[in-house]
Amino acid sequence: MSEEQAGWTVPRHTGLLVLADGTVLEGFGLGAEGHAVGEVCFNTAMTGYEEILTDPSYAGQIVTFTFPHIGNVGTNEEDIETVNMAASTGVRGTVLQARITDPSNHRATRHFDQWLKARGIVGLCGIDTRALTALIRESGMPNAVIAHNADGKFDLDALKRHAAGWPGIDGMDLVPDVTTAQRFDWDETAWTPAAGYGKQSAPKKKVVVIDYGIKRNILRLLADAGCAVTVLPATATTEDILALKPDGVFLSNGPGDPAETGKYAAPVIRDLLDQKVPTFGICLGHQMMALALGAKTMKMHQGHHGANHPVKDFTTNKVEIVSMNHGFAVDPTTLPENAVETHRSLFDGSNCGIALKDRPAFSVQHHPEASPGPRDSHYLFHRFVELMDQTKA
Repeated sequence: MSEEQAGWTVPRHTGLLVLADGTVLEGFGLGAEGHAVGEVCFNTAMTGYEEILTDPSYAGQIVTFTFPHIGNVGTNEEDIETVNMAASTGVRGTVLQARITDPSNHRATRHFDQWLKARGIVGLCGIDTRALTALIRESGMPNAVIAHNADGKFDLDALKRHAAGWPGIDGMDLVPDVTTAQRFDWDETAWTPAAGYGKQSAPKKKVVVIDYGIKRNILRLLADAGCAVTVLPATATTEDILALKPDGVFLSNGPGDPAETGKYAAPVIRDLLDQKVPTFGICLGHQMMALALGAKTMKMHQGHHGANHPVKDFTTNKVEIVSMNHGFAVDPTTLPENAVETHRSLFDGSNCGIALKDRPAFSVQHHPEASPGPRDSHYLFHRFVELMDQTKA
């Protein structure tokens, strides 16, 4: 006897994930209707889904959450990481295991499904995310189309062609999609339970941030560390930066293939390093610094996306639990002699930080501002301030 004959209601599949090899995963659509193409990665974080889906570094990607219950605390207007609200959303879609429940948190202002719709993000639930994660671990991050149609009707052949025809992130510069179009200043400091976000009113250092896809909490922690922050577009020239007479320059996180962004970013950074301007980079900024030194980057098999990654800091001999989001890594064998490896992943041994012996500059691959430790890596922002002090002295 079929389910229909037994009197059961069989819900129609309203969402699909179509992989480039033709594999089709059926589920239930949520969020915005339509379809989007991107690279599928998995994120192992148990919290922070709103920050993840508004992180510009996820531009061009479809995020699969390994934790099954996503959306159960709703969303709010305080946890968004995107600074450039005029830019595209960044993330192309999201894949969940369980249906979204009603929010159960006093900070929630909107249901997660409504939030996805408002931001134009296509979602999909009812997928065996453990099996999808295992596929990515075995075969690498696939290109795919995520689709949501409330009536359950899809042109499957067209979706397969779209997924197979997308060239992928390797070789793609996505920074222009997320960087700011014009200069702006920032003075908001980190959130506290008692007072919410504060304001930096007595800065001691002037820092220029090069925006490759900057996150709000990076700017807040720079302000917390006593910095007056000015943000410039990714295409800012050496002259643009030095005209502001900064005490230091920060190189932000961002999406895409670092080798492509490095074609215009690395020469500027090289100029700054040659003039011994104190420089600190995170994520893509770390890769940009390495490229400026003549090193190379490489595509990773499955990338690092999560909030539970152990990284060792060789300058302190301590292990930190950090947040990561990157699909490319610096090849440590290509680093020049004046660069020393300061951090390394204890998961796979990949490079997670460098410092220069003859220049006031350092960078890390992980995200100290994301606070998974929760504050294991916040010292890096104060290390940057100390570096500016030492250089000035």
